[in-house]
Amino acid sequence: MTTAPTRRPPHGLRDFYEDPAVPVASGAPRSLRQARMLAAALGPATASGPRTVLDIGCGDGTAASTAAPLLAGHRIVGVDWSQDALRRAHTRLPAAVRGELTDGGLPFRSASADAVLFSEVVEHLVDPDAALDEIHRVLRPGGHLMLSTPNLAAWYNRALLLAGVQPVFSEVSLRAIHGRPGTEVVGHLRLYTPRALREFVAASGFEVVGLRGAPFHGVPRPLRPLDRLACAVPSVASILLLHARRT
Repeated sequence: MTTAPTRRPPHGLRDFYEDPAVPVASGAPRSLRQARMLAAALGPATASGPRTVLDIGCGDGTAASTAAPLLAGHRIVGVDWSQDALRRAHTRLPAAVRGELTDGGLPFRSASADAVLFSEVVEHLVDPDAALDEIHRVLRPGGHLMLSTPNLAAWYNRALLLAGVQPVFSEVSLRAIHGRPGTEVVGHLRLYTPRALREFVAASGFEVVGLRGAPFHGVPRPLRPLDRLACAVPSVASILLLHARRT
């Protein structure tokens, strides 16, 4: 299946992500599950002061604003390098700053954050190794990393590959969809299976605490009950929710 371009072809990744037509938010069910995992890891705010949570690659701020009611008393700071995304994030978050995971790094001191939300970002990166190095730097020892990313081995992708169809989430062009279901081009560069994600994060200086599944908002409505059931088995779930700690 091929769809025609719906916007001006991008000249590069920066041009692509600064396009307001490119989606910068993911589904609420994933955000809520991830927020609950983080709230359980951090615990309630104490008299000694709030914990600092960085939402790196915050997009329009949806994930952080979803997490905020569950993280009452803690300080959430959105971070993104897209100026368009930051303009939208400022409408949802009290603090949102520009920062990069390469080319100068994040605008935070080493060991200054208690937790990092890294939601639907790693699959967009040219250099994910450098990104996790920078996250490792800004997290305090024992700090929490909550990473979410699509699952290359999702239940429907296994069937699509057997049929010779390009898997969902994988993209061969920034201009149009080619050879796979779906209608949105979102700029995925890398995809992970659960095993690959665990190994990758552990090799970057983190201890993997747990891995859970989450549904994908783009699954056709008749298949959504099956997608929710698949969340009980992360190896076949649509979205991977990984909790790790800086060692």
